[in-house]
Amino acid sequence: VQLVESGGGLVQPGGSLRLSCVASGFPFSNYDMRWYRQAPGKGRELVADISSTSGSTVYVDSVKGRFTISRDNAKNTVYLQMNSLKSEDTAVYYCNAHRRYPQADYWGQGTQVTVSS
Repeated sequence: VQLVESGGGLVQPGGSLRLSCVASGFPFSNYDMRWYRQAPGKGRELVADISSTSGSTVYVDSVKGRFTISRDNAKNTVYLQMNSLKSEDTAVYYCNAHRRYPQADYWGQGTQVTVSS
């Protein structure tokens, strides 16, 4: 099983980044896909979720209207489009694959996003 994130980097406040996560080794379309983030000195926070079945999405309040999660099951890839970035978005962003029954979770290695002028 592998989840490989890419697309992180340094961006100025107000800028945009698009994160990608390519999955392999498990049936991607059967898993909810999530993006988490962890800022220095803080716990890991669920940022966005996209359902395996309906494609419905859920976001943490702090990113609503700025971030968009999407998935391409044909490419085994999940994306996080991040617009209007703020300094408080600075964190390591992790891709997660989640299955409820039977329970399973897979994690990527993380990609750093730094928002700074």
